Parts: sequence; C-alpha cells; structure tokens
Amino acid sequence: MVTRFFRPPEGDYFLFGPRGTGKSTWLRAAYQGALWLDLLAPDVERRLVSRPERLRELVAGSDSEIVVIDEVQRAPGLLTVVHQLIEERSGKRFVLTGSSARKLKRTEVDLLAGRAVVRSLHPFMAAELGDRFDLERALVSGLLPVVWEAPNPQDTLAAYTSLYVREEVRGEALVRDLGAFQRFLEAISFSQAAPLNLSEVARECQVSRKTVDGYLAILEDLLLAFRVPVFTRRARRHLVAHPKLFLADLGVFRSLRPAGPLDRPEEIAGAALEGLVAQHLRAWIDYSRLDAELAYWRTRAGSEVDLIVYGANVFCAIEIKHAAELRRADLRPLLAFREDYPEAQLRLLYRGVDKLEMEGIQCLPVDPFLRKLSPGQPLP
Repeated sequence: MVTRFFRPPEGDYFLFGPRGTGKSTWLRAAYQGALWLDLLAPDVERRLVSRPERLRELVAGSDSEIVVIDEVQRAPGLLTVVHQLIEERSGKRFVLTGSSARKLKRTEVDLLAGRAVVRSLHPFMAAELGDRFDLERALVSGLLPVVWEAPNPQDTLAAYTSLYVREEVRGEALVRDLGAFQRFLEAISFSQAAPLNLSEVARECQVSRKTVDGYLAILEDLLLAFRVPVFTRRARRHLVAHPKLFLADLGVFRSLRPAGPLDRPEEIAGAALEGLVAQHLRAWIDYSRLDAELAYWRTRAGSEVDLIVYGANVFCAIEIKHAAELRRADLRPLLAFREDYPEAQLRLLYRGVDKLEMEGIQCLPVDPFLRKLSPGQPLP
C-alpha cells in the first residue's frame, strides 16, 4: 500500500476528491473499527435517503468514536442530522467523504456551516510512489490510484471515464442532452493547459455559451477539472483575462482527448506534461497547508509563463518544456517575468537529464523535480 502525504485534521472534516483517488482505502486503514456507512451500497443509500434520522439511531448504537459516511453527496439530508449531533457534542467524530460537491452546495447546512473543515485527497504524487514512479507511464495513464494499481490501466481508465463521468452525469440527471455533453467532454479536452475560451468551446459543441458554462460547472463539481487564474498582482503589462483549464488527472485528459492525423503529438504531449506538473503543485500546496495560490502569467502580446506559485512564503515562476534540449529562446518568458518581478524564483522544467543554469535561471529535469516535490518541503 502506498503511504499517502495526506494528514487528517483534528475533529470533524470533509474529505473530497475525484472517484478513484483512494479516499475509502485511506480511511479504512486509518480508522479501523469505525462506524462505516457506505452510500455506494444501494441498501444503505436507500435506508438513509428515505429516513435520514436513522443516522442518529445508528450513531447512538455504535461503540466507535469515529463515524465515516462515504460519498455523503448521495444523501445530503444526512448533513442536517450530522450538524445536530455535532452541536449536541455527541462525543463522536465525523468524517464525511465526497466525490461531488454539487448536491452538497444546495443543502441548507452549507457544509455544516464551518463546523467541519474541508480537506482534499489528490491523485498520487511522484514522491508518494518513490521508485514505482514512471514518468512515461504517468503521462499516458495518469496517477489516479484506481488506474495506477490496476492490472490493466488502460482498460480501467476507459471504464473510469465512461462509467464514472458519463454515468454519474446520467444518474443525477445533470444534463438533458447526453450527446451534447459528450461533445463537450471531447471539446474541453482541447483546452487542457490553455486559456479557456467558453465561446469557442460552445461553437465546437454547437450549443450555447451558457450551456457550456453549466457543463464545465458540472465537471468542476465532480472534482475532475480546475481553473488556474491569471497572476495579476502589481501587474505592469496588459494581461489576458481568461483562466487556464486543467483536467484533474492526466489519464482523464488522455482518455477524453482524441488524436488523429491532424493532431501534432508534441502538442498533446506538451499539454500532458504541463498538466502533470500543475496537478503536482496543486497537491503540494494543499497537503502543505500553504497560504498560496497556483496561477499563470500571460501578456496580451503573447508572452506566457506556464505556472506561478505565489504565497506568503513562496514566489516561483515555472516554465515547462516538453523537449530534451533547451534553446535560449525558451528562456524569454521567464526573463520577461523577471523584469516585472525580480523577487521571484525562476524554474524551467524540461525533458532532458542535466541540471543547468542559464542566465540565472535554474533549468531542471522534470522527472527528479517531481520525485523531490514533497509537502512541507521547499520547491526543488
């Protein structure tokens, strides 16, 4: 079993993450003997959805101090009962997992009104896997534990995207036109690691921009996509306004992104590598409990730095190149950023093997960078 970097908080908490990130596996190992209510089990879901107050009886009859409610979004009415039990100081500690925030946003208790903190579990990080990490495999299959540890990762990944993404949408009746949503999933994959233009995606899907905006909100609520804003602090140049989009795992991106004679392999590979670095940095920030944000920088003139990590104790600009050799021209975005922000650390990650310094910029092979990226430690 892979040792995860996630560390639970004291007290009651929500643990969110896409399906397949290993929430249940981690919790079963951490809280052996807990009262476990798995809402993916049809009989458990049926009993608790029809009568949420039954939770109070189950908690009262259990000797365990820990109560785990797995996939709580399937029975959001339970949150009212949990809220009451917390307020009554029942002596129980509640751990609530979810792979969708959509239904929970609609509840009156609004994630227990702050009574429970919110944490996330991400796909594997390279440093968690140690010697088992394989960059080439990660760029193709992603790092979702359910896929990484499967006997046939590609078959599992295909099943994941078809059964989870589409069936979850169908099961919750989130969209009326499944054909349009399928076109959206394919079209949005072309926005990976790129400024998001919803109007262009809408034209590609032949639906309205408002519909696409709703589809993207569904994908984000299922925790399968995230946006990275433009870094605008103390801006000295005219910057673009659109955020970048990333799918939460590389395997999901690869399974949704079609490839054909008109697609350049290096274009797909570049978006994949940037996405892999982005999901690692996002997990590093989250697990480190840093007061920091992930952003990117792009001027209207076209100069772009792929990712910016900015916070109270970190300010680093990172450019990512899917190339084994570097040219001086590859440094230009970082040099332009340094003109505006001389305080920032600069990193250029590439597919080569040598650690270099060019014009004061650290140029690092991406593989060892990812392997050394550990929560609580400075950026490599």
